[in-house]
Amino acid sequence: MKLLQGKVAIITGGSRGIGEAIAKRYAEHGASVAFTYRSSEDRAKQIETELKAMGVKARGYKSDASSYEQAETLVKEILEEFGQVDILINNAGITRDNLMLRMSEEQWDQVIETNLKSVFNLTKQVIRPMMKNRSGSIINMSSVVGVFGNAGQANYAASKAGMIGFSKSIAKEIGSRGIRCNSIAPGFIETDMTDDLDEKTKEAFLAGIPMKRLGAPNEVADVCVFLGSDMSKYVSGQTISVCGALNT
Repeated sequence: MKLLQGKVAIITGGSRGIGEAIAKRYAEHGASVAFTYRSSEDRAKQIETELKAMGVKARGYKSDASSYEQAETLVKEILEEFGQVDILINNAGITRDNLMLRMSEEQWDQVIETNLKSVFNLTKQVIRPMMKNRSGSIINMSSVVGVFGNAGQANYAASKAGMIGFSKSIAKEIGSRGIRCNSIAPGFIETDMTDDLDEKTKEAFLAGIPMKRLGAPNEVADVCVFLGSDMSKYVSGQTISVCGALNT
């Protein structure tokens, strides 16, 4: 059963990790996929080819989600090519970890602009066409760090907590227009970033996870399928943790 047949989704940061997993899961469920990337053009082309091989329309767009102007151009191009936008997944994100005493203004600004301002940029652009269709689902990729904080990640935690507050507010603003807005808070997920961690650090992470394992990108992608589909048509303003009971 294809839960997203006929829907068009925009996925920011779709060329790696969780974003790539979402793009592929969405294609499996019949959605047309427009995803963004910033630098890995060869990888983006490969993913685009893989998605098309699943029988859906797909295209990767080189675009910086932290730029309002680029977000505006991006959504305009996607509407021209795909005709509609049913789902927006704000997944683009970076880390610039440092203790507050050592954190530079640049490290703060880079994380806030990429992780949080990007959510405003893209949401601003899709709301009007979604309102016209009286339907839509906006999914913001937060983090458990945005729920309970983490030493050395004040910038990242602030950006992810901001996404949760943003999602709740937007859900209240546009719920009457048939548009839903939710956030997902992944815990420790196996991605390129966790692959770079040494074994001692990984063991420390695992010690705090009741399920005693890292999550898989597809496990986050499956929740995105639920929130993008009509199965969640009365779910809005919520934050769903995908964390192996870490946030409990």
